[in-house]
Amino acid sequence: MRLFHALLALSVAAVLAAGPARAVELSIVSGDTGNGLKVLREILDRYEKESGDKVTIVAMPSSGTDQFGQYRLWLAAGNSDVDVYQTDVIWAPQLARQFVDLTEATRDVVGQHFASIIQSQTVDGRLVALPIFTDAPALYYRKDLLDKYGAKVPATWKELGDTARLVMDKERASGDRDIWGFVFQGNAYEGLTCDAFEWVVSNGGGQIVEPDGAISINNARAAAALDMARGWIGTIAPPGVLAYQEEEARGVWQTGNAVFMRNWPYAYALGNSQGSPIKGKFDVAPLPAGTGEGARPAATLGGWNLAVSKYSRHKEAAIELVKFIASPAMQKYRTLKTANLPTIPALYDDADIASHQPIIPHWKAVFLNAGPRPSAVTRNKYNEASSQFWNAVHKTLSGEGSAADNLADLEATLTRLKGKGW
Repeated sequence: MRLFHALLALSVAAVLAAGPARAVELSIVSGDTGNGLKVLREILDRYEKESGDKVTIVAMPSSGTDQFGQYRLWLAAGNSDVDVYQTDVIWAPQLARQFVDLTEATRDVVGQHFASIIQSQTVDGRLVALPIFTDAPALYYRKDLLDKYGAKVPATWKELGDTARLVMDKERASGDRDIWGFVFQGNAYEGLTCDAFEWVVSNGGGQIVEPDGAISINNARAAAALDMARGWIGTIAPPGVLAYQEEEARGVWQTGNAVFMRNWPYAYALGNSQGSPIKGKFDVAPLPAGTGEGARPAATLGGWNLAVSKYSRHKEAAIELVKFIASPAMQKYRTLKTANLPTIPALYDDADIASHQPIIPHWKAVFLNAGPRPSAVTRNKYNEASSQFWNAVHKTLSGEGSAADNLADLEATLTRLKGKGW
């Protein structure tokens, strides 16, 4: 670790060498989950010490949907109080015109990152955000409970349902009345789009809107995937899952009250933290596949980036802050603290990360199944398209109409939204 700190100092010096001479006050807005804001503050404290600048965090709700709505209001108003925005991977096409083009300023560092992630943040030839960590969800499972009952890690959603019910029933018969089989993100927000996108894609039901712009969601395989998920509510998943976001699902899971959970990498480090009831008792695997023709494992590509507002009064300083947070040294620090996935391939082979967060090198198998939501093709209309999708899914999960009827209505709504083109 002594070598790590020496390299860290060198990296900090290199990143800040070209920084502004005068100290300025900057603000960064973030709605990170888990201990993400705490770790961001630690990174900013280091930046302040080295640069002399002051950086304030504007904290947001953890819901990406709420964040996006507030971002649009601030940017539409030309708000100069926020210099740096932490952005979801899907927002680049929608907010690109409000952000500074980072192409020239980051030409010396973009080659360090996964090319596909850089491309996802490039709109009309302009790099509008620099990645700080990527995301792909996994299936969390209680390995102690599966071993206890001789059960295998499920490879299909059907196997998950059967195994969840088996273990849940046996544990309840043994006196654990609070345990459930599976928790996930069932609230009506962007997180449900992610979950349901995985159910549909893994069942061979298409990508909601295909890369060529065709609306594909109204099909039998997609409906079957949603009917399957509807069958989980109140059987292997608590009725309250219809209001769960990431942290609510993690709360049930980390207290030991679920056999399986779908969630992002951040939950791994927290689950293994000191005092966690499930520390050392769980592991992760790729999300299950559906059944039938076209079935395969699927995971929603996530990830977070930093963009500089074009209304910032301190653009140069803000760009230097973004480059600092996205640097290899700071991505390594974040990964060691949070288990967030770095966007720099070299860090997946880092010895310190392998030692302190051994799951990171193994997350490559999860990452290989990750695919993007249809934000690139729907562009400025993505948020509306996604909200229509998650509402149709939520209605289905809540028992308000059949999946087939709700998807037929969704197709009609998306067709009107598309108009003459996305």
